[in-house]
Amino acid sequence: MARVSPTLEGFRASLRRPSLTFAEIVWRWTLGAVGWTLFFFWLIEFLDTLPVSKGDAALLSTRQPMLVGRALAHILRGSLNRAAIAALLATLALSLLWIVAASVGRAVTVRALLEYFPKDDISAQPPGVIEPRPWRALAALNFLRVALTLSAILAFVGAAVLVSFSSSDANPRPGLSFILFLPLAGLICVAWSTLNWLLSLAGIFVVRDGEDALGALSAAVTFLRQHLGAVFAVSTWTGLAHLVAFSVATTAVSVPLAFIQIAPWRLAIAGVILVTLAYFAVVDWLYLVRLAGYICIAETPDALPSSEPAPAPPSTRQQLAPGPPAQTTIDRDEPILSDLPGGSLSLALS
Repeated sequence: MARVSPTLEGFRASLRRPSLTFAEIVWRWTLGAVGWTLFFFWLIEFLDTLPVSKGDAALLSTRQPMLVGRALAHILRGSLNRAAIAALLATLALSLLWIVAASVGRAVTVRALLEYFPKDDISAQPPGVIEPRPWRALAALNFLRVALTLSAILAFVGAAVLVSFSSSDANPRPGLSFILFLPLAGLICVAWSTLNWLLSLAGIFVVRDGEDALGALSAAVTFLRQHLGAVFAVSTWTGLAHLVAFSVATTAVSVPLAFIQIAPWRLAIAGVILVTLAYFAVVDWLYLVRLAGYICIAETPDALPSSEPAPAPPSTRQQLAPGPPAQTTIDRDEPILSDLPGGSLSLALS
């Protein structure tokens, strides 16, 4: 089979099946809309429970930073527990919703991409014959991703507490604390992103092979070990495309913000929101392209460029088959060498 580029095949699959990109955007944006709605509902309900006295209202009406700060400190006094409990409940509900939505969305997109990339092995299952109920294993993987994110947040808090011992009230050294915090934060980010990517990759093998969570993780590690170069190429090219999209989006956002003093501020904010939504749509599309590239690697391994060096062509001497060694001695018993009828050379010589 002709060699293919998994990255180009991923772009081609996303362009030929635009419904997959639309489905990816729908479930992600639906979850984001629910999250923002829940956040604003929590904020409004929390602010509604805060008592505001006449003295606080008078201080707020002065618009003086010092007086406004004192009023806010008096209003928010004793409300931290309610805010923390409400935020914890909202985060728990949103996490459960994300686990369900991510499991359903990943199962749908991976199944469609598996049907788009048929296997090279004719003895394998035909397209469409896939494990019918991968929801439990996908939910387990997504639960692990949520737990991993919570662990990363706790690790950031622990790192901040740890580096705080390098600075005290008697000898404050905030610069040293910040320098010590940077490498710890970098290690936490690298570990979180790597493990989260591996858990996301394992979802492919849950849908394709019907593996459970641990089996899918083992299959993902094996897949990564066997196709490290191709996987790295897909991740690199889609990552560069993501970087380009981010650069274009930040440049486009700065344009309406530059005219916020001249144009109506509502129009400028609307332009920023539109550019942000367009950027998120491109990011979701690139995520689907990367997923399609991984599935192309898994389904058509024989069509990928081989990393092993091609055997050297045989030389001219090797192309000529070696014949039997030439006889350099004379057989004195050979009758044809004798001029005596029926005699031998040995008798003549004797």
